[in-house]
Amino acid sequence: MTDEFSVESVYAELLGRAPENKMEPRLAPLRRAMDILGEPQKAYPIIHITGTNGKTSTARMIEAGLRAHGLSTGRYTSPHLSKVTERISIDGAPVSDATFVRIWDEIRPYLAIVDGELEARGEPRLTYFECLTILGFAVFADQPVNVAVIEVGLGGITDATNVGDGQVAVVTPISLDHTDLLGDTTGDIALEKAGIIKPGGFLISAAQPVDAAQVLLEKAKETHVPFRFEGVEFGVESRTVAVGGQMVTIQGIAGRYEGLLVPLHGAHQAENAAVAIAALEAFFGGEKALDADILQEAFASVTSPGRLEVVRTAPTIIVDAAHNPEGIRVSAEAIHEAFSFTKLVAVVGVLREKDAEEILRQLKESLGGLDADYCFTQSNSPRAVPAEDLAELALDLGFGEDNIHVAEKLDDALEWAVERAEANEDLAGGVLVTGSITLVAEARILLGKADA
Repeated sequence: MTDEFSVESVYAELLGRAPENKMEPRLAPLRRAMDILGEPQKAYPIIHITGTNGKTSTARMIEAGLRAHGLSTGRYTSPHLSKVTERISIDGAPVSDATFVRIWDEIRPYLAIVDGELEARGEPRLTYFECLTILGFAVFADQPVNVAVIEVGLGGITDATNVGDGQVAVVTPISLDHTDLLGDTTGDIALEKAGIIKPGGFLISAAQPVDAAQVLLEKAKETHVPFRFEGVEFGVESRTVAVGGQMVTIQGIAGRYEGLLVPLHGAHQAENAAVAIAALEAFFGGEKALDADILQEAFASVTSPGRLEVVRTAPTIIVDAAHNPEGIRVSAEAIHEAFSFTKLVAVVGVLREKDAEEILRQLKESLGGLDADYCFTQSNSPRAVPAEDLAELALDLGFGEDNIHVAEKLDDALEWAVERAEANEDLAGGVLVTGSITLVAEARILLGKADA
């Protein structure tokens, strides 16, 4: 490893490329890079995950299940909360700084070849996300891992991760997001996401809107891939709130699993658990039930940083990376169910490419029944909607003027929110930080949760 590189310098170099929200709809450069590097994406089987919401939580559950079965795992997810190495995990932990830097040092000259070929054709060089994806595949081949759990960045067909072929294709719930790039209906979006379904694979899908389910079904039949849908062949039979999470009984595609403790809140996380179990069953052949003790061991270790995560108590502060209307809705349902707040102060920041109006409308509707205040703020991202603009939008949507506060700096927003929550006379006040992943990431750091 050369002294020239550190994680910080590699990250700075990556940031100098086209940014994450400027993903290129192409696969040819990725295939070229994989070819030059000796096809690292073929060194291990892949469980490939797409969908609108729940991808990272589901990926973590699948990974935990694989590890409980004694397999070495690689997990590629995005975005990161605190440090770029979180995106490339080995056996449940972020790749070491030394490995991250060493593999980048090794592949960098080959990526320069691809960059040169692209520029000679007048095309943009490899983007930030494309380079990270290549790096992830290369790290997993170097270890080597027994299986890689790969989360799509955006869409499916032309997403950089689709250079790998999933032995199991997993589709979490599809809803409207990135409509400017993926389409205006859930059916259109499903067309993009169905691109990860490959011949020789196995499709596991969450419950979907009718148009999306039809698209996935047709793709599975076209590629002669066996398929299982939540709500038809598998699903959550029952769930009850428990300390630190919930007790669930899940009917899988090959077995029934009673009384599993899932240490995450909300019906959506129980559904993610059902999808994860079905994906594990499919990976192991689809015909044999998993060992219940091994499965419970796996779920006991599951965490999902930044997803309805309690980062402080007295008052309770929850951070949740919901960044689209459906994400807001399911998170709010979980808060109503799992927490006994009578007062909730929402600290909200949204990125420009998101549907801020629908996010705020859903937030107002979903927090109904609670005495709610709203502090509009912004992360340090250049893509953040100014706090004042969010507040004006909220007023237009009928938020009460007395319930709105504006704080451009997140630390000021958190201070105000905590004071408001603590002022609640019955002490049942809480704080929710939500609206964008960048805001949640910064809040976690400010509140002492630097590791994810």
